[in-house]
Order: sequence, then C-alpha cells, then structure tokens
Amino acid sequence: MILFLPIYLAALGCWLGGIVFFSFFTAPAVFTHLPTAEAGQLISAIFPRYYMLGYVAGTVSLILAASFTAVRGPRMWWGATTVALAIALGITFYAGMVILPQADAIRTVNEEPNPDAIRLAEFERLHRMSVTLNGAVLLLNIAAIVGTSGALISRG
Repeated sequence: MILFLPIYLAALGCWLGGIVFFSFFTAPAVFTHLPTAEAGQLISAIFPRYYMLGYVAGTVSLILAASFTAVRGPRMWWGATTVALAIALGITFYAGMVILPQADAIRTVNEEPNPDAIRLAEFERLHRMSVTLNGAVLLLNIAAIVGTSGALISRG
C-alpha cells in the first residue's frame, strides 16, 4: 500500500482538481472574455482532454481503491470510497461518450441568428445534463476523499 497510496492520491487529486479548475475557473473565464461562438469552440476543444483526464485518473483511482478494499482495512471506508469512485467513473464515461457527442453535433445552434427552437431546446437540455453530471462527479470525488481520509485515519 505504501507504494500505491501516493499514486492513488495523485490520481484522485488530479481528477478532482481538473473538475474544479475547469468548472469554476476555465469555463467561466472563457465565456466571460470571448464571444459565445469562439467560447463554444474553445470549450469544445478542451472537452476531449478534460474527459480523458477523468477516464485515466478515475480508472487509476478506482483500481487502486478496489485493491485497497480487498487487501487493507478498514474495508468499510475503502469499500464506500470504491463505490463512490465507480459511480463517478461511470458518470464520466457516460457524459464523455454519450452526452458530449450529442451536444457537439448541435452545438452550433447557439451561434445561429435565428436558431431552430427544437434544436436549441435539445442543446440546452444536454448542457444542463452535462453540468448536472459534472456536479455529481465532483461530489462523488469529494465523497471519495472523505472515505479515503476515514480509511487512513482509522488505520492510525
């Protein structure tokens, strides 16, 4: 565990840090300082990297948390952490592989002078869903940190 714990903590920290930085700093700054069309293009260019960070860091975190659950105590803390990470990773894959391509396909509706109301409503629905899923992953990552802290404190 001594060898893998720093890798686990780094992966979880990168995943959570990426979510926080993108959600609270990058996206608001981009949409504040660029016209909507350019901001949408820039965010669309960032999203594949954002989700790749989640896929990689989330997978590493989940695998290591599951291994800690199997071989270390306290199993209740590590088990809860593993469940939180598994749900967060599943949501991340769903958001990146299902929601993102659907939103990308109609993203330019925001740039049209007279957008089709149905397409615009669909884009807004997908955007709300993406934000909601991102918020859920953020909260699940925080839950994983709480679980990790509980496991490490319980061990002394």
